[in-house]
Amino acid sequence: MITVHHLNNSRSQRVLWLLEELGLDYTVVRYQRDPRTLLAPPSLRAVHPLGKSPVLVDGGNTLAESGAVLEYLVERYDAARAFAPSPGTAEHLRYRYWLHYAEGTAMPPMLLSLVFSRIKQAPMPFFARPIARSIADKALQGFVAPQVRLHLDYMEAELGKARWFAGENFSAADIQMSFPVEAAAARAGLGTYPKLADFLSRIHARPAYQRALEQGGPFDLLT
Repeated sequence: MITVHHLNNSRSQRVLWLLEELGLDYTVVRYQRDPRTLLAPPSLRAVHPLGKSPVLVDGGNTLAESGAVLEYLVERYDAARAFAPSPGTAEHLRYRYWLHYAEGTAMPPMLLSLVFSRIKQAPMPFFARPIARSIADKALQGFVAPQVRLHLDYMEAELGKARWFAGENFSAADIQMSFPVEAAAARAGLGTYPKLADFLSRIHARPAYQRALEQGGPFDLLT
């Protein structure tokens, strides 16, 4: 039996989604973030030394990192290659690229946006508040927001080349890319990015996506 150690409002939602797309049986062990710090509970360290999620346990294999987990599931269980283009094709190169781009390049500015926004709202002595807010605003306006726009412009343009990120067919790369796009929608909005907004509408309509939400619980990246 496959077990997913799942943290609420986290990247592990993508693992549940792919498992649903593959039609595999699995068990979910849920963990809740600390509402103040948003960090995972210490109990996750019993599963993985970093205390991060997702962690997938499949027999004797224990895997972390969402991209590595998705690759593992596709390689082990997707015999029909329904969720990955054939090796050696241009689509497979794009597929591999987006699997890595999602976390390696797209997510850091999204995370910085969240961190600096929380700094502005954090409780602190009244005399420190204007200084902290000024620093956070300068970081957001001078670096973070331009980086977010740069990546959203890029993703929007790439979705203009094909229906899905790796090509004309849905793949695990789209599942991996869902998290940065969901984060951007929650924290920056997609009002000027119709292709990204359409991408979200299409993935939200997939039955496997909806079943994964039932398994993983409410999914809210505004927090």
